[in-house]
Amino acid sequence: MIKIKREGILLRPTPLPFENKSVFNPTTHQEGNTVHMIYRAISDSYMSSFGYARLKGPMEVVERWEEPFMSPRYKYERKGIEDPRLVKIDDTFYIVYIAHDGKNAVLAYCYGQDLFKLKRGGIISPKLRYNKVAKLLRSASVKDDYFFFEAFYSSYAGKDVMVWDKDGLLFPKKIHGNFVLMHRILPDIQVAYAKELEDFKKNEYWKEYFKNLKEYVVLEPKYGFEKRHIGGGCPPILTRWGWVKIFHGTEEENDGRVYHAAAALLDKNDPQRVIARLPHPLFSPEEEYEQGGHVNNVVFPTGTSKFGDRLFIYYGAADSHIAVCSLKLDSLVKELLKYKE
Repeated sequence: MIKIKREGILLRPTPLPFENKSVFNPTTHQEGNTVHMIYRAISDSYMSSFGYARLKGPMEVVERWEEPFMSPRYKYERKGIEDPRLVKIDDTFYIVYIAHDGKNAVLAYCYGQDLFKLKRGGIISPKLRYNKVAKLLRSASVKDDYFFFEAFYSSYAGKDVMVWDKDGLLFPKKIHGNFVLMHRILPDIQVAYAKELEDFKKNEYWKEYFKNLKEYVVLEPKYGFEKRHIGGGCPPILTRWGWVKIFHGTEEENDGRVYHAAAALLDKNDPQRVIARLPHPLFSPEEEYEQGGHVNNVVFPTGTSKFGDRLFIYYGAADSHIAVCSLKLDSLVKELLKYKE
């Protein structure tokens, strides 16, 4: 039995123009007793940028910027940047984020050895039209759900829409000398491997990838609470048992969607091998601030820190606030190992 402690709301919107609508979906990097937090901020005009806060320990906010940490700059970002995921690999920081131009949602990244002087790296997801990708997927013999989402986005954004790739993050360690990009082309979570991030910018790379997409699927919707789709969640946490992967699962009912937190355990050296997976949500929208907001019934985990034996999970609550819950990491692993795949 995992005992989840709700720590409550950590950050709320402020009167500042860039974050006066909502703040949510934070990413984190821990350095000893300091937690750097970069979060999605929405203005009254619904422009999305990133804010910054620094925590002392898991919950004490000691600094919060009055200007955005990062704002849309390029054409492919003109309708906003969303849902950053931060990792440090060796001595370099990497943030993978969603860039939205009003039609297409793609993954881009920034990088640098100084967290506060990051350089834009460009788009690293497929720059391919969804209808072209659908043809490649037919040769891969994937399940029908992929074509449902292709039809959905073609209807939503037009026949020339590029494949929507979201929930992107890098593993915080190279595996067999490769960067490991976890991403989500609906409805599953996939991984992609490359010696250099520049490889992800090549359409030829992605054409071959889609021809063999089934080989790169890590997690599929499996249980009732995640039957519509699943998504990336927090950067994986390396433990002696494997990578603890906290992600989100979405179910859709007549009265709307519900976003839950979920968890799995992946092999240290082969993240496509799922060792164990919870058959029930890690936690679900239960508090008032999780059930009511700009988007109701959402818990959206995106960042973590560890203090003592407790894992603190930072998440977007109803697309309105940043909230925190905590649990014992060992207890989570023990619970996971009851449900080996």
